Amino acid sequence: MGLGCFISVGRELETAVERVKLAESLGYESVYVTHIAARDPFTVLTAYAAATERIRLGTGVTPIYARTPVASAQAAATIDEYSGGRMVLGLGVSHRPVVEGWYGQQIDKPVREMREYLSTVRAIFRGEDPPPGEKWPTGFHFMGFEPRADIPIYIAGLSPRMLRLAGELADGVILWLCHPGYIRDVVVPEVTKGREKAGKPFDGFDIVAAVPSAVTDDPGSAREVMRNDLTPYFHLPFYRAMIERSGFEPDLDKADPFIDTLAAIGTADEARAVIDRYFEAGATSPGVGPIAKTDFEATLRSLNR
Repeated sequence: MGLGCFISVGRELETAVERVKLAESLGYESVYVTHIAARDPFTVLTAYAAATERIRLGTGVTPIYARTPVASAQAAATIDEYSGGRMVLGLGVSHRPVVEGWYGQQIDKPVREMREYLSTVRAIFRGEDPPPGEKWPTGFHFMGFEPRADIPIYIAGLSPRMLRLAGELADGVILWLCHPGYIRDVVVPEVTKGREKAGKPFDGFDIVAAVPSAVTDDPGSAREVMRNDLTPYFHLPFYRAMIERSGFEPDLDKADPFIDTLAAIGTADEARAVIDRYFEAGATSPGVGPIAKTDFEATLRSLNR
């Protein structure tokens, strides 16, 4: 746990690999790859593993409807072995336009389906019989290979129910568009309820919060980029509900107060102050993420302590 980062591949894989090497050299604890309509995140993490020695490697996150629990377990266990035990499997529900339009699947009961998926992957890692499944029934067991039984599994959470499930079953939660106030007032209390239900201590549970960041002398331009990037999220039901729950309006014309609370933009001191607010709110692993058209390498250098 500690300051991490989100480094997905833009135009060139080689550039992303160099960024990960830089992040490791600067002392960042973890690097996560988001799942977008581009390169396969597990293959990207293998490239990151080959170029590094220490930094934790995670999917942040991969949709559970994109591949079966067996496929995810095999990919994650292979990367974990290759990297020397540095893999974190981050799982998320995604959204209906993606699930239906990209994968030809359907979200029926997201919390129930996440419970089934995670429980199945966990059993496979441990060499146990997978639980009976409705959406992904399987009798898979590894043969001739014994993975690390406790490979960490994190859940992407926004709603109270998913956050409670993360606390109950997962090793951590991965957050996007969740500002410090939401983490303090919603994420930590709901995760705590899940931990208590499972009889598990809160200590050791990882709260990863993606923090859009730009150390820049032109903060206005960075905020304008953020405003444009928020457009699709403000139209997705899961995010709209979370933003409203956090006390803001999912309205692009009124987005500036939300951006100022969410993003680390400005001088190095100003950006670090925002990161500190995430730690103070309960995020154990804030993750510095890029804002387009800004110098992300300079931001990584400036925000590392």
